[in-house]
Formats: sequence, C-alpha cells, structure tokens
Amino acid sequence: MTAFAAGERTTPWGTLGCELRAVNHRFLEIGTRLPEDLRVLEPEMRRRIGARVSRGKLDLSMRLRPAEGADALRVDEGLLSQLGAIARRIEPDFPGLGTDFASLLAIPGVLQSESGDPAALQAEAMALLDEVIAGFIAAREREGAQLAAAIDERVDGIERQAALARALMPEIRAGQRAKLDARLAELAQPADPGRIEQELVLWLQKLDVDEELDRLDSHVLEIRRVLRQPEPAGRRLDFLLQEFNRESNTLGSKSVDARTTAIAVELKVLVDQVREQAQNIE
Repeated sequence: MTAFAAGERTTPWGTLGCELRAVNHRFLEIGTRLPEDLRVLEPEMRRRIGARVSRGKLDLSMRLRPAEGADALRVDEGLLSQLGAIARRIEPDFPGLGTDFASLLAIPGVLQSESGDPAALQAEAMALLDEVIAGFIAAREREGAQLAAAIDERVDGIERQAALARALMPEIRAGQRAKLDARLAELAQPADPGRIEQELVLWLQKLDVDEELDRLDSHVLEIRRVLRQPEPAGRRLDFLLQEFNRESNTLGSKSVDARTTAIAVELKVLVDQVREQAQNIE
C-alpha cells in the first residue's frame, strides 16, 4: 500500500526534517538515508517502523538544516586527505573525472558539527520519527478504507452474479431435460424409460454448480470479514482470490447455457478487479 508522511522539528541544532514513504511490496523492506550524527539510530528506527508496519517497501529519510548562528562546523581533514589521495590515484584511468568542494562536503563524515550533546539530538530525532510514523499509519488507514470500499463494491457484484446463476439453474435444468425429451421423441425405437432417467441424472450431476455457488457465497462472507479486521489482510486476500477464480473457472467449464457463460465471464472480470485493488492492501 502506498503512503507518505513528513514532518519537521525545530531544534537548537537546526531544523530536523523526516520523510517516510512506501510502495506496495510482499514483504517489509526498509531503506534509510540519515545524517552522519544519526546513523547510530538506524537499528532502533527500523525496529520502531517494523513494530507498526508489516508489509511494503519503505524509504525513510532524515535531514538536518543547521540554524543560522549554530555552533561551528568542522572538516575531517584526515578523511578529506584520503579522498584526495584516492582521486589522484584513479585520475589516469578516469581523465574526465572531476570533483568540487561542495561535492566533497556532501560525503558523509567530511563535514561535522561541533555542537554539544548528541544524545539530545538523537532524542529529538526519535520523537520526530514517532510523529511521522503516526502520520504514515493514518495515511495508510485512509487509503485502506478507500480500497476496502472499492473492493466491497466489486464483491457485491460477485454476490449478485452468483445469485443470478443460482436463480437460473432450475430453468436451465428443465430446458436441458426438455431438449433431451425432444431428441428421444425423434428416435424410431422407444428407449427404456428407466435407463433414460439414469442417464439424465448423471448428465445433470455433471452440470450441477450448486457446490461452486455455495463456495462463492462463503468466500464473499469471508472476504468481507477479512476487510474489516484490524490485522493485515493482504495475504489472506491473495488466497481468497485464488478460490474465487477457481469457482469462476469451474462455473464456466460446466456451463451449457449462454447466460451462465456470461455470468462466469463477469465473475472473472470482477475477481481480476478485486485482485488489482488487493495488491495495494497491506
């Protein structure tokens, strides 16, 4: 499920900003971009996100814009010297390679703040992360409610199609029997009524879709229950949609009437639409 949340917090060290965004993914995958002073928090940040999010490819980024008049910045001259040596060593292989001062300063660890208490800055960062996670979860819940409403609409359509097929079955069975009786009446020799009845029963059993329609009804009830539970529903929906598709295929394969064939096609269309929506649900 896609979602986005962002926040800022003014601190003695400057403006601390945080963004958390996600796209759909089968598992939980978290990528981070953090200032050097906050890299030590990465394991705890991952843990806090994982405690509230179970699926999705998430990107967490945090930045610190120093305030005007903030404490002095210090350049790590040893690291800068190492980078310069590397550049000179590889220059013959990359004659067009060039660097500038701003690019060097952007490398993590080159530019460092001499401000005081790192623990206080880290506490501010974690408090901001908690706020952003709360906003992120709220955004996901809003999107989830919209997706659930869209899926509900299509599930209602599946239920209507199943009910229509069920209502047609007595008429279809009667029609098939009438066709068989008409063909038998054309035979020159009379057929054994008992044998005809046996064959008719076997034939109608092959055409019977009551079990498939019953399962469709039970799947409709289950998908509605799953959509309203607080736990993540994505994997359960994947399984249910496989079952929906199986019943739709069986209904189509047993069809001997254009109307039930059309119903089977419409069911598959609705199931595919639900699948597209369900891919975005956690």
